[in-house]
Amino acid sequence: MAYLDLEHVSVHFPVRNTWGTTGEVVRAVDDVCLSVQRGSILGLVGESGCGKSTLSRAIMQLQPVTGGRIVLDGTDLTALPPREVRRRRLDFQMVFQDPYASLNPRFSIFSTLAEALGQREPLPRRGREEAVAALMERVGLSPEHMYKYPHEFSGGQRQRIAIARAIAPRPALLLADEPVSALDVSIQSQILNLLTDLVRELGLTMIFISHDLGVVHYLADDIAVMRRGRIVEYGTADAVFHHPRAEYTQTLLAAVPSL
Repeated sequence: MAYLDLEHVSVHFPVRNTWGTTGEVVRAVDDVCLSVQRGSILGLVGESGCGKSTLSRAIMQLQPVTGGRIVLDGTDLTALPPREVRRRRLDFQMVFQDPYASLNPRFSIFSTLAEALGQREPLPRRGREEAVAALMERVGLSPEHMYKYPHEFSGGQRQRIAIARAIAPRPALLLADEPVSALDVSIQSQILNLLTDLVRELGLTMIFISHDLGVVHYLADDIAVMRRGRIVEYGTADAVFHHPRAEYTQTLLAAVPSL
């Protein structure tokens, strides 16, 4: 049984004008069916506006679905009351494209990570520094900088902090939404390798969202290609990358720089 099943998931938005709704809808996500195996990495790829970020927000229960079911480890998240959804949200965490926007500039890194570590269970005051230090080291950051603030770090370091915050509550599912697209190429591979290592070491399941098929192929086990709210191709990473069937996938592949 898959760890995450998306069963005919749709997210539609009504089209509005000055006088209200027009009766038409934008099908941001339209009848999406996907399965993600436990411990695997699914790459979700498509151009900007294809619906992949809306789908990730629906999985995170930040966006209500119009139809379908999102089943996580046997539980239909779409059928849960809000209080239970909030409790279960510790099981699935998200890494965003812009870590600076997602980190509170008034909080030191220590405060941010200590709060995240205490979400699952209270963190003893005496052990907080040690726990934060261990978490920082796990993502390749020096603990001596734990009392610095987000603006004092580089973009790559801030993304490592965001990843540390995401894994702190010990989630089972990690959603990474364009986590390297704003970084220099030299830093991108470091972050990709870090995410891959964390998936293997912590037994995570991950959905990695990107517009870059080459980046997705680098770390994913399976790839789903999304266009205009629908999945147009799905298969193993090598099959989709080397033997694409959909014309749209071939277009994405043509945009990947050749070495």
